Amino acid sequence: MVTNAQFPEAIHNLCPITQLYVSVDAATKESLKAVDRPLFADFWERYLESLRAIRNKKQRTVYRLTLVKGLNMSCASDYAKLVALGEPDFLEIKSVTFCGESKASSLNITHVPWHEEVKAFTEAILAEEGLSDTYELACEHQHSCIVLLAHKKYKRPTLSHPDGQWHTWINYDRFHELTRGGTDFDSMEYVAPTPDWALYGSQEAGFDPKETRVYHNRTVRRAKAGELSEEQLRHYPTNPADS
Repeated sequence: MVTNAQFPEAIHNLCPITQLYVSVDAATKESLKAVDRPLFADFWERYLESLRAIRNKKQRTVYRLTLVKGLNMSCASDYAKLVALGEPDFLEIKSVTFCGESKASSLNITHVPWHEEVKAFTEAILAEEGLSDTYELACEHQHSCIVLLAHKKYKRPTLSHPDGQWHTWINYDRFHELTRGGTDFDSMEYVAPTPDWALYGSQEAGFDPKETRVYHNRTVRRAKAGELSEEQLRHYPTNPADS
């Protein structure tokens, strides 16, 4: 479930769900107003209380940051300060998706950060406010321009990984079993191991090896014509010209 962080009472009253996302679209009152154009006059107070509300949720909680160049990527430390309010299990940090020009939005393709920029900003957040004591870079998905910061409690020692193996995935069968049981349970009771290809810094960069990467025909044509710069090519796992 995803909430826009404007209805804190609904979060307080929410029954157990697999994962609760709270959209953390900006780190200051001014930037939140510019990005979200909120309806409520007390939007900032609602926003902060929504973040505080997730602290007592026993199931998985996530701050979802959608980065927009020029609007909400100015100060990583401000985002880090918000983490203390809700103490989420995860921070999912992603690039905004450009869906074309519209009268309802002034965004254009220049507002969309590359995956490398998302990674750099995520690492900058992790370096602030002592977050690295509690959180760690866990996963990435280059194709979606997403990076995941996870609480270190999700990195468990195993026989095959004595230094710790990430368990950021969800065991849905176990979750439903727990909900039918009628007793209290927490997020650690329905975790599943993270595959190596999904880990941050993996060669696959989040691509399942069982799947095939398909490039847009325009991208392939531009690559074969030598119209993509070296910087642009670095953002693809393979050269589109070889497709």
